[in-house]
Amino acid sequence: MRTTVSFDQDVLAEIARLRRDKGVGMSEAVNTLLRRGLVRAEEPTPYLHRSSDIGLVVDVSDVADVLDLLDGA
Repeated sequence: MRTTVSFDQDVLAEIARLRRDKGVGMSEAVNTLLRRGLVRAEEPTPYLHRSSDIGLVVDVSDVADVLDLLDGA
């Protein structure tokens, strides 16, 4: 299929680089770059916060008490 498209200068530079480096024609270079763009990135691993009960109970409703506890008073 033949279609007229306009490329930005940075895209043209990448097409030219690919053609020069791989020795391919314009259509193959454009198709290669398009296929690279179609590849989906892996889904990020969701963050999982693990916690464990260590048997310590601290009432944090009074900041001054917590600071005293941390200071060892």
